[in-house]
Amino acid sequence: MPEEIGETPAPSVGGIIGRIRAESPKLPDALQRIAESILSDPASAALATIIDLAERSGTSTATVTRFCRMFGFRGYAALRVALATETGRAEQARWDLDIGREILPADPLDRVLSMVASADSRAIQETAAQLDVRTLDQVISAIVQARRVEVFGIASSANAAQELALRLQRIGVLCWARSEVHTALTNAAILRPGDVAIGLSHSGLTREVIEVIAEAGGHGATTVAVIGSPRTPLAEVADHLLITASHETTFRPEALAALHAQLLVLDLIYIGVAQRTYDASVAAFEETARAVTGHRLPDKASSSASRRPRRPTGKRPKTTVEAPDRTEET
Repeated sequence: MPEEIGETPAPSVGGIIGRIRAESPKLPDALQRIAESILSDPASAALATIIDLAERSGTSTATVTRFCRMFGFRGYAALRVALATETGRAEQARWDLDIGREILPADPLDRVLSMVASADSRAIQETAAQLDVRTLDQVISAIVQARRVEVFGIASSANAAQELALRLQRIGVLCWARSEVHTALTNAAILRPGDVAIGLSHSGLTREVIEVIAEAGGHGATTVAVIGSPRTPLAEVADHLLITASHETTFRPEALAALHAQLLVLDLIYIGVAQRTYDASVAAFEETARAVTGHRLPDKASSSASRRPRRPTGKRPKTTVEAPDRTEET
């Protein structure tokens, strides 16, 4: 990676710790030492002077300044404010900054529950804080106008890809999820300008996902990468990047732990598309719900229709006839 990195627009103060954690392994050695020093004690780093941080990391003040600019800050003072804001917010919410500590065999389930819930909550909060809403808006617009949408992911990411495809299909979007590379490549090869291909890989290093997105882009399709860092090979072949955060726990490496953050981003895409195509989406949702009604047991407590989106007509809803209770039949 080149040493000289240009300054980018100042980011939101939220999510900076997660961004540093995600991008640290890909940084040059000197910048990586600064990242490690900050991550080891973010609250202390927020109070340290630029000279203190340079000494702790074995670098120079110039290198610390370069580190700040790489993450979009004009200088060290702005980075300190971001760190102080985030560590203070975490303390107020009683989140443990050292979420990644090991789960031991003798740990009680309530402690395991707390660690996993904290890790997932932090990942979702950091994803929301660092997500580029303008890019998200562009992706939603592209899907609304697309002839077809292809989503590709492997292993855990395949589950997220399938979830997005199912949701978009439910509102009438022609969307397919692929998890087998040959099928994905052959379908990517028939995409055309105006179509959309979405690749999911938290590491951004999965060869198959990179190949599929590159193939789709080569045929003029709009390409989107849902990844954990913008400095990856997958990011280089995609038109739009949607960045997710992740916090590892024992038995849940970073790629597996990223699932909830991925689903947050994909859910936003789905809801955004449904908003843009409201009437058509409501009609499709109602028709698809009606098609599977006969495969659900009657629910006296609530009607499935009440959970479906409704048109804001201001009219009173039609009275529905409840199916007879056949629970005692054999």
